[in-house]
Amino acid sequence: MARAIYIYQQKNWPLFTWRAEELLAKLAETRHMQGKLMGKMEALGFSVQDEASLETLTLDVLKSTEIEGELLKPDQVRSSIARHLGMDISGLVESDRNVDGVVEMMLDAVQQNKKPLSAKRLFDWQAALFPMGRSGMHKITVGGWRKDETGPMQVVSGALGKEKLHYQAPGAEVVGKEMREFINWFNSKTDLDPVIKSAIAHLWFVTIHPFDDGNGRIARAIADMQLARADGGTQRFYSMSAQLRKVRTGYYDILEKTQKGSLDITDWLLWFLECLLGALKAADGTLANVLFKAKFWEKHSSTALNERQRLMLNKLLDGFDGKLTSPKWAKITKRSEDTALRDIQDLIKKGILHKSEDGSKNTSYELVL
Repeated sequence: MARAIYIYQQKNWPLFTWRAEELLAKLAETRHMQGKLMGKMEALGFSVQDEASLETLTLDVLKSTEIEGELLKPDQVRSSIARHLGMDISGLVESDRNVDGVVEMMLDAVQQNKKPLSAKRLFDWQAALFPMGRSGMHKITVGGWRKDETGPMQVVSGALGKEKLHYQAPGAEVVGKEMREFINWFNSKTDLDPVIKSAIAHLWFVTIHPFDDGNGRIARAIADMQLARADGGTQRFYSMSAQLRKVRTGYYDILEKTQKGSLDITDWLLWFLECLLGALKAADGTLANVLFKAKFWEKHSSTALNERQRLMLNKLLDGFDGKLTSPKWAKITKRSEDTALRDIQDLIKKGILHKSEDGSKNTSYELVL
């Protein structure tokens, strides 16, 4: 009998094992930080919670897609999420269909986290990711399991002719059976800690690799769905995908190592918990930004501002890309530079903006903090 190369070829697949005593300390720390963050959020007003969830979901969608090498426009993602959540925020822009698709998948996973997983639901998610039925130039199977018509599903890297094979997924002929087992397990009630279940679900799904494309994004959505169950709510205040993006090389390395290893997945679980801790720690920064923004608008609740000024101030508060200049103001607000300069000078008089002292030739402006 040939030696097993991949984890799914092991005799007892998918009966994962782990050394529970090695996880205890890290799991306890993670659960403590989760509880602490949820408690902190519950003490704040609904508007701050909504804004924090909007920021986190935007980050989650952007970074989960970025892991796959695709860059979405932040203002489109933010606008799409706000519209789907019915949030009334300024500066909404039109969003592309592919952006709406990622957003719809993520919101369905998080907001409907108690709803059972099913093959149809997963088909709908994948179809939302590829509304044109194509991945780049290639036509793919959408809304159904992969068929492997052009050969086995492989994860490779490197230039053409110098490819390195990292992983080969189970054959298309067993995907239906493998997914039925996965879905039944995911929907079942067990004594398994919900965070550990999230880590296993992520690994198990991406190992089956059931779709022609979109497997990574859907695996992360499933993990987020289970984390939302662990948190006991429908809002997200920390982004696992953002943390995974920071450690993308390590993410792919641990996946490859685990998929070529034994059914003892202790190392993967420890790595996942460490990553989740990083996401929870990073949430403090997101919350600080949201609170600063809330206090800023509370302070200026009675300040006379036009819609252009509100739009640009929100962009500055959300983290403006580069330096703010009057030509940029004019371009974004679709007004003349004279109008842009009048808007800016009015904000300077009101003590909201001031000229940057960065020594550059072009005059730029920043918030008075």
